[in-house]
Amino acid sequence: MARDFYQTLGVGRDATTEEIKKAFRRIARETHPDANPGDPEAEHRFRAAAEAYEVLVDPERRRRYDRGDAIDLTDIFSGFGGLDDLLRSVFGERSGFGGGAPRRSRGRDVLVRTEVSLEEAAFGTDAVVEFETLANCEHCSGSGAEPGAEQATCPDCGGSGQVRVAQRSLFGTMMSVTLCRRCQGEGRLLSEMCRICRGSGTQPDQSRVTVEIPAGVSTGTRLRLSGLGESGGRSGPGGDLFVEIVVAEDPRFSRDGDDLFHRVTLGIAEATLGTRVTVPLIDGSARELEVPAGTQPGARLMLEGEGMTVLGRRTRGDLVVEVVVEVPEKLTRDEEDLLRRWAELRAEKIDRPAST
Repeated sequence: MARDFYQTLGVGRDATTEEIKKAFRRIARETHPDANPGDPEAEHRFRAAAEAYEVLVDPERRRRYDRGDAIDLTDIFSGFGGLDDLLRSVFGERSGFGGGAPRRSRGRDVLVRTEVSLEEAAFGTDAVVEFETLANCEHCSGSGAEPGAEQATCPDCGGSGQVRVAQRSLFGTMMSVTLCRRCQGEGRLLSEMCRICRGSGTQPDQSRVTVEIPAGVSTGTRLRLSGLGESGGRSGPGGDLFVEIVVAEDPRFSRDGDDLFHRVTLGIAEATLGTRVTVPLIDGSARELEVPAGTQPGARLMLEGEGMTVLGRRTRGDLVVEVVVEVPEKLTRDEEDLLRRWAELRAEKIDRPAST
């Protein structure tokens, strides 16, 4: 059963943005891992509250959630700062949350864009993206040290890579653990830096990654691939790779959300007497569609379930066929005579004299 984000934060469905922020601040203070070391339940509640906050505080996400659309939670913290940026936005820069466990220097996130066709966006595909990045140095395997060189134990942290410091926070004075500045969390000091990367543990590289594009994506959708961004160097964790989707225009269709639109042009007689037309489908096939007699200009005929796949679901939108009735600008003498006879039978008044 899907979680109720309003219930998670303890607010009503008509809660204002300020009320949502206030509720999240309260839960974050109570459940943040810094205040509850070793408590997995508190960490779970904190993460759930953060996800609920990120959905409800964003007007567009909230509208989609309220009408029952699927929300891709894997992309909730796709901003480059993730949870850190979220906490800063709610509590300010001096939030008092320093992270329970020290982390090595993390590689930068990488953003690339890739274009897919409308059909690929409808049914999903695999795309290969290439980008320049910083990868682990092959010469030193990312250690930053010249192979075979001795590495001395850091005297500041005793080889642990961590030092304890006292911090004032929302919860009073707390002892926290942070990376050792001298060795940058390595625990060891390089006696001889790698001659290729000069101790950074990284070097420029051309990366090639195959990305699974899910069915139903639209332009602007971002996919997050954890750890596939720039290398952190010297055993630090890699950044994330963000792939932003651009869906190419298709001359056969226009798109509105999960629905597709296709125009068919009919003559006056076809619209009046009825006909059958062949309509292209997004999968490359086609279907015959009956146009009933008396179809008016601008009429819309529906092919249910022939639109885009709904992201995160197995259902599809509809294909809407819009009817355009073409009025001829020029007529032959025989065509004009027939139309004038038609007008007489229907008692329609024609002011323009017959062509000579």
